[in-house]
Amino acid sequence: MQRVDNWVTRFEEGVLAFLLAAMTIVSFTQVVARYGFNSGWTGALEFTRILFAWLILFGMSYGVKIGSHLGVDAVIRLFPKPVFRAAAVFGALCGVVYALTLLWSGWLHIFGLDTRGGAIDYWSKMYKIGIGLDDLRYPNFLIETFGMQERVQRWVAYLILPVGLFLFMFRCIQAAWQIIIGEREMMIAAHEAEDLVAENKDVLKD
Repeated sequence: MQRVDNWVTRFEEGVLAFLLAAMTIVSFTQVVARYGFNSGWTGALEFTRILFAWLILFGMSYGVKIGSHLGVDAVIRLFPKPVFRAAAVFGALCGVVYALTLLWSGWLHIFGLDTRGGAIDYWSKMYKIGIGLDDLRYPNFLIETFGMQERVQRWVAYLILPVGLFLFMFRCIQAAWQIIIGEREMMIAAHEAEDLVAENKDVLKD
């Protein structure tokens, strides 16, 4: 389990670093091209928008890993320790249910709910249809060399939907188990304000 966690963590951190770097480089070069040379890349806005969406969905799972998601725990901390732990585990499992429902809502049929669809189904449809994005296009040398279609397929951009939600579900399951065995207290981080006050308590004295 630890080996899998280390691999997933390196994967998340590597992708997040790449996305941030790519967004910065594309945005900077686009500004220089537009205001310095009165030109630019037509697909830059759509590309950075896709990168930002990927950043959010990858960051969602990594935020669970490092415990950076905000939450309110004022009520459950009034409970006895066993009840508090049960509530924390319940919160993590709610994250699992949320991710699984968005991935594939068909599993809700076991509760008698007539549901269908989800990220996997949507991505599969985009893959079968093969339609392209509005402005994002492959470089000409790729089109000429490999006979690729002109526009980047939507399924390429939307791949983050099943991948990001699966990673989020994995992290929520991991958090629930860590809470059960006592390795972590909660899935959320609810004390940033208290930590900030504690770190700067001597500022006014100086």
